[in-house]
Amino acid sequence: MSTFDIIAPKLGESILEVTITKWFVKENDIIKEDDMLFEVASDKVDSEIPSPVAGKIIKINYKEEDTVSVGKVVAVIDMNYNENSSNSEISQNEQTEISSSERAQEMTEQAIEEKKSFPENSSSSRFYSPLVKSIAKKENITAKELDNIKGSGKNGRVRKQDVLTFLENRDEKKEPKPSKEVDKTMETIVGREDKVIEMDRVRRIIADHMVMSKKISPHVTSVVEADVSNLVKWRNKHKDAFYKREKTKLTFTHMFVEAAAKSLCDFPLVNSSVDGYKIIMKKDINIGMAVALHTGNLIVPVLKKADQKNLRGLAISINQLVEKARENKLQADDLQDGTFTITNFGTFRNIIGTPIINQPQVAILATGSIEKKPAVVETSEGDLILPRHKMYLSLTYDHRIVDGMLGGQFLRRIADYLEDFDINRTI
Repeated sequence: MSTFDIIAPKLGESILEVTITKWFVKENDIIKEDDMLFEVASDKVDSEIPSPVAGKIIKINYKEEDTVSVGKVVAVIDMNYNENSSNSEISQNEQTEISSSERAQEMTEQAIEEKKSFPENSSSSRFYSPLVKSIAKKENITAKELDNIKGSGKNGRVRKQDVLTFLENRDEKKEPKPSKEVDKTMETIVGREDKVIEMDRVRRIIADHMVMSKKISPHVTSVVEADVSNLVKWRNKHKDAFYKREKTKLTFTHMFVEAAAKSLCDFPLVNSSVDGYKIIMKKDINIGMAVALHTGNLIVPVLKKADQKNLRGLAISINQLVEKARENKLQADDLQDGTFTITNFGTFRNIIGTPIINQPQVAILATGSIEKKPAVVETSEGDLILPRHKMYLSLTYDHRIVDGMLGGQFLRRIADYLEDFDINRTI
């Protein structure tokens, strides 16, 4: 019998384990090549895993909600199965032993690489996820402190919330204890007719990430108003022809991303991250775009090297990413390595927003709705009151490295690019 091992996939460079959230098959099912086998989730992305071969499912090693190390065999498929033949187990054990040995070597090498980062002086063999290590490093948690944190995950695994709770308790010993009114973990009285909704996995990740960001970065927000009348006029002129030619829409988001990418080239310090007292200026300009999903959750796909694309390329690439996000088809690479984020409050007819920084970035741009309003316009014949298309742009930035002058200049530069949009431009 010729068998094929289905292994837990690697969804990203730093991801060492995944959670099986759903099985689409069961043991003894007959499958075709590319049939969906199961769904997995990590801190970064959910993915449906298809079968690379046809055959019969003869073994499923993990059930739904089990957390599995990358490279582990989750299922075995008999590739020579046909309905008229009996299933032989002669060579299965031998093949499984060989493949398991090879993967054990891969996992050992991978574990050695992970251990180089943090904690270096830990004598414990306890597993820590890359995200837990990252938080511990940023918050200067020692190896001994990390080893002593009680984990609430499976088999005592330390989760993000465990580390955040440890930090709160540690800080309380150094500073006066905050009142219960500002304690995010305070008990809430639930009334008889109140409805209690458990956060899903994605919402929990968002919640933890937002709390972590506010804890790490001192947030400051600046706001400007931009006259985007030329931009509106130009889009109205070209959007129908663009859709007919490219089979995709031309939206204001494409112009916002272009203006942000140009401004990041002008002010590269905004395209940075902070590591302790070190500033890491990123070479590539990778812009994330917050996308609201039909589930009510939020995801931020990343457009890589945005400054190297023309407006047509930006429009096509951005629309493809947004479509993949809404169809739950994003890969781990689509969500990694962002250096700056844009969120569009204007989609919901909001005029101004003060977003939370998407760590480990140091700034995030919010775009408000475009509204027609009366404005004073200087002409050769004097000042006139004319209808103009106006919008608010707000920039939230990390005050550890972005001061008011830099933040204000950067935001004003984005507005200038939008206001000075060439009405005669071709696409």
